[in-house]
Amino acid sequence: MLKKLSCFCWFLLSQLLLAALVCSKDHGNPANDIVNLINDNRTSHKLSILNDSPGLGCMALQYAELCKTNCTANNTIDCKPSEDDFTEIFAPNCGVELPTFGTITGRIVGCQSKYLEPPLAFSHVLAKDKKAVSVLQNKSHWEVGVGMVGVHKGPFFWCVLFSSGRTNSTFVLENRGLGIKQKKGCYSGSSLPCSSGLKLAPYPSNVMIMSLLVYQLQQLYSNVFLAM
Repeated sequence: MLKKLSCFCWFLLSQLLLAALVCSKDHGNPANDIVNLINDNRTSHKLSILNDSPGLGCMALQYAELCKTNCTANNTIDCKPSEDDFTEIFAPNCGVELPTFGTITGRIVGCQSKYLEPPLAFSHVLAKDKKAVSVLQNKSHWEVGVGMVGVHKGPFFWCVLFSSGRTNSTFVLENRGLGIKQKKGCYSGSSLPCSSGLKLAPYPSNVMIMSLLVYQLQQLYSNVFLAM
């Protein structure tokens, strides 16, 4: 009986650990999750899927960085960077090759007093009203980039940029983006996880999960022995 119980416990442990690892992987870059939600919304309305552009995503992060002190009490942003900011600040900071700088066809910017998981951020911040949904579902878009960053003990910011550019021809990153040193937040189209500047909802580490599971197994064994 104990042998069967031991096998069952180790099976349970392995499954829960696998789930923890998958959860950790899924939450490495929430900006990519938001791009998926945007495309799900568009396809549900029979619109084309947008290409996830790292160059556009990095610029969206720069946009959010610039506006991260402008979140009002009712969770709106009073911040409108000039067109020059895109070519003179955002693009150079990201290493976007200026000859490939395309046309920005739309933008959605929002903030909240705290970090929200991608589905909530999408519904409560990025697609919260008809104006935002109209921008999101514009037929002239072909590319999208999402940037997000949190302020220490302050609000959290999201920015979505849309472009009419085509895949691999606009917002091209120099050296494929290898020179970008991400210090805060994260952006879509990147395999990099969000940096420490991103205030994610607390996920227990694998070590903590393992410790908790070992403790629960010890309790289970103790209860079995007491019942014998």
